Amino acid sequence: MTEANPFSVIQFVAEKRIEEALAQGAFDNLPGQGKPLHLEDMSHVPAELRMAYKILSNAGCLPPELEERKEINRLADLLEHCRDEQERVRQMQKLRFMVTRSKMRYQKNLQLEEDAPYYDRLLDRLSALNEP
Repeated sequence: MTEANPFSVIQFVAEKRIEEALAQGAFDNLPGQGKPLHLEDMSHVPAELRMAYKILSNAGCLPPELEERKEINRLADLLEHCRDEQERVRQMQKLRFMVTRSKMRYQKNLQLEEDAPYYDRLLDRLSALNEP
């Protein structure tokens, strides 16, 4: 006598419960119905760590290096929209400090020029503000 595969039993029970819920209308009028799913690209995270990263992310916890990256991107966005010259200089100094601190802390370059989504727009904006 062979043992039943426990995963197939679990899968069977899950499928039955889903069918029952569909029949009862439990999935009708859900938020986002008919819209595409937004799937995160987690290809940069090792497969064995993806679930843990997802749980931490959903809980609002980020690793320190990602928290710093988020703050750097926020500062770059602020710089893009900053009209006051003194405030822009202050934000640029803060951004420069954060990049330098991150380089020292993690012993690697952030490559802000290549990664930052606002880098090109930031340069265009800064050069337009400096034109006479």
